Amino acid sequence: MKSISRRSVLRGLGTAIALPWMESLTALGRSVRAAAVEASSPVRLAFLMVPNGAHMAEWTPESEGEHYDLPSILGPLAPVKQDVLVLSGLAQDGAAAHGDGGGDHARSAACFLTGVHPRKTHGANIRVGVSVDQCAAKTLGVFTHLPSLELGIERGGNAGNCDSGYSCAYSSNMSWRGEATPSGKEINPRLVFERLFTAGDGNAVGESQEKRRQYRKSVLDFVAGDAARLRRDLAGTDQQKLDEYLTGVREIEQRIEHASQYAEIKPPESYTKPDGIPDDFQDHVRLMCDLMAVAFQADVTRVCTFMFGNEASQRAYKNLGISDGHHEISHHGGNRDKQEKIARINRFHVEQFAYLLERLKGIREGDHTLLDQCMIVYGSGISDGNRHNHDNLPIVLAGRGGGSIKPGRHVRYPERTPLTNLYLSMLDRVGAGVERLGDSTGRLPRLARAQG
Repeated sequence: MKSISRRSVLRGLGTAIALPWMESLTALGRSVRAAAVEASSPVRLAFLMVPNGAHMAEWTPESEGEHYDLPSILGPLAPVKQDVLVLSGLAQDGAAAHGDGGGDHARSAACFLTGVHPRKTHGANIRVGVSVDQCAAKTLGVFTHLPSLELGIERGGNAGNCDSGYSCAYSSNMSWRGEATPSGKEINPRLVFERLFTAGDGNAVGESQEKRRQYRKSVLDFVAGDAARLRRDLAGTDQQKLDEYLTGVREIEQRIEHASQYAEIKPPESYTKPDGIPDDFQDHVRLMCDLMAVAFQADVTRVCTFMFGNEASQRAYKNLGISDGHHEISHHGGNRDKQEKIARINRFHVEQFAYLLERLKGIREGDHTLLDQCMIVYGSGISDGNRHNHDNLPIVLAGRGGGSIKPGRHVRYPERTPLTNLYLSMLDRVGAGVERLGDSTGRLPRLARAQG
């Protein structure tokens, strides 16, 4: 059996499909030790943000440690309970007013990954800070096709006044390459797919896309020859893994095509349906989750962010029987009916998060799962949407970070412990450590063990 480079990809016209981790992928001409290092599974980072806070009474576990019960909102995490840490007591001080008055939603999104209080402006002079994902991308991006991948569900502008004098750029972005430069996010699954699986110059990519549309070809059709040649050089188990991986890519492609077909139906004049984006929120989120999973599996990127909605989102969840806007009912004023609706929305979001985790857990990488090789933060920059407070945030950390994290616990930290302390600890674990991030005061203890 031939040795095959870890960086092998399946290539065709304007198409490049990176290979997942497989035992057969060893470095040709390297020593056994060097080959083992190159073929080892890297650690990936993801940051998922949901808008408008949570109903904390049904989010926070009553007891600490390993023997805790999942509250109602976190109930969907039961199948992956041993793969997650529920973290209480974390805060982002930069999202507080500090004399700037209203604008908690915009501040919470801008601060969520930066730990920096944004400048209050709706003009061109926006300023916040570099986000943790981009700190990681500077180090990890040299190993992958895409340094980072930014995903979202709702469109958002980078200009205008969206929250009490704060720019829309703050409310609709969580990733920041520089103090005044949001990374932007992609909400169209088709465009994400093309970013992951096209290569070459613009002409080649465009030609590949046009041919696939014209002849109804799959992206796999362009790499079929390469795939057949590769398959002959793989061990039996890796042949099966390659087949499963390519089948998964094709299934994602088909779901995107299905959404696009419905987008071609002429909508009412009052509504413009975006191309290639599922109408159903759950279908949209899960398609993005699958794209994130395949991007991590193929090592196309090791850093991803995903906004379930822009901050202060007014999405109505009619699938849950909720016709009121999400932001509107988050200002519940103690009304039990509104609190119950918020809890249902929160639980529905956690169901989508659980879908991603189970998807990652189902992908093997040697003796581990892909989820074992991840650190995934899920949460919001607001705690109670009615109070607009930014302490005791709803935060979950999933994955084992390549063995450096011990999940399966609820850990309570002292009140107002900076959320950015968690980020410093995560950056250390992927070799991208920085001295400080935003309002950080040090590394977060107790991630790898019960005490510390």
